[in-house]
Amino acid sequence: MLNHLVDWLVSLGVDFPGAGLFGYLSFRAMLAAVISMLIAFFAGKRIIRLLQRLQIGEDIRDLGLEGQMQKKGTPTMGGLIIIAAVLGSALLVCRLDSIYTLLLIGTTLWCGAIGFADDYIKVFKHNKEGMSERGKLILQFGLGLAIALTVCVSPAIPTDRLVTTIPFVKAHEFDYSWLSPFRGQLGVYCSWGIYMVMIILVILACSNGTNLTDGMDGLAAGTSAIVGVALGVIAWLSGDALDAKYLNIMYIPGAGEVAIYMAAFVGALLGFLWYNTFPAQVFMGDTGSLTIGGVIGVSAVLVRKELLLPILCGIFLMESLSVIIQRRYFKYTKKKYGEGRRVFLMAPLHHHYQKQGIPEPRIVTRFWIIGIILAVSTLALLKIR
Repeated sequence: MLNHLVDWLVSLGVDFPGAGLFGYLSFRAMLAAVISMLIAFFAGKRIIRLLQRLQIGEDIRDLGLEGQMQKKGTPTMGGLIIIAAVLGSALLVCRLDSIYTLLLIGTTLWCGAIGFADDYIKVFKHNKEGMSERGKLILQFGLGLAIALTVCVSPAIPTDRLVTTIPFVKAHEFDYSWLSPFRGQLGVYCSWGIYMVMIILVILACSNGTNLTDGMDGLAAGTSAIVGVALGVIAWLSGDALDAKYLNIMYIPGAGEVAIYMAAFVGALLGFLWYNTFPAQVFMGDTGSLTIGGVIGVSAVLVRKELLLPILCGIFLMESLSVIIQRRYFKYTKKKYGEGRRVFLMAPLHHHYQKQGIPEPRIVTRFWIIGIILAVSTLALLKIR
C-alpha cells in the first residue's frame, strides 16, 4: 500500500523524500520485517489480555510430561498475533497488484480461519478433539486445489514448463513431464495433473507438519522463522535475473514479492516468540500452526522449490514421520500380538526426548540448531551440481 501511495504521489509530480527507497527490494523487505515485529510486539500484549479476559486458556491433558500441568490455563489462539502482524505489514509494504502477494494473503486468511474454527470448537464447545481430521483435510485440500489451479492457469505466473528446482543435477531442474506414463497431448494433461497433485500434497504436508511440531514453547515459531528466512533468501535470488543465472536456478519474475512477504512472516514470528518462549505467556494454537504451515508450503510452490522442502523442513518431516510410524506400528503389533507396542516413548518426536528427562528449553534450542543446519544446507545445495 505504501509503495502504491508513493507511486501515485510521484505520478502527480510530488517530490516525496525517500520515495526512491521503495524501488529497492532490500529496503521493503527490512521495512516489512520491522513493521510486523513491532505489530506482534505491541498488539501481542493486548491480544493476550483479551484472551485472558475471555478465559481462552489451554486445556492440558495429563500425559506425564515434566512441567506440563503448569501450562494449564495459558492463553491459546495466539496465532491471531502472527496473522495480524503478517497481514498488517504485508498490506503496507507488499505490492497488492502482485499475484504472489494475493495468493499468500489468501492462504494466511484461509488457513487462519481453519485453525480459528478448530480452536473455537476446542475452547468454547469444550471438545478436545476440535474440528474433525476429515473436515480440516477437506478445507486444506480446497486451498491446495485453488492454489494449484491459479498457478497453472494464471498468466501472471510463468508455467510454460513444468519444472522445479532440485540439487545434485547439472541444470538444477526436474521436469514433472518425466513422471507422465503417456506422451503427446495426453502426456501434457497428465503432467499438469501430476504437478497439481504435488502442489496439493505439499500444502497439506506443510500445514499438518507444522501443527504436529507445535508442542513446546517456541518450537514451532522458532523453526518456522528459520525456514522463513531460507525461503525468503531463495525467493530473493529467484526473482533476480543475475543471481538466478549465477546459481543456475529458475528465474521467476516477480518472486521478490514472496521475499518481502516472508520478511513480514519472519518478523511476525520473532515478535510472537517474545511471548512464546519458555515459559510461554501464550500458545499459537491451530490458528497459528496451520497458518504458518500453509504460508511455508505455498511460498515454496510459488518459487518452484517444493522438492527442497524435505530438507529445509526436516524438523516438520521427522515430527510427522514419528507420529505416522508410532500409529502404524502400534496398530500392527496390536493386531499381531494382541497388545500395542511403541517405537518412541511418545510421539511427536519432541515428546520422546522430553520423556527421556531432557528439559524442554534444551530440546527446543537443539531443534532450532538442527533447523539452522538444514536451512544452510538447503541454500548450499543450490550451488552444488
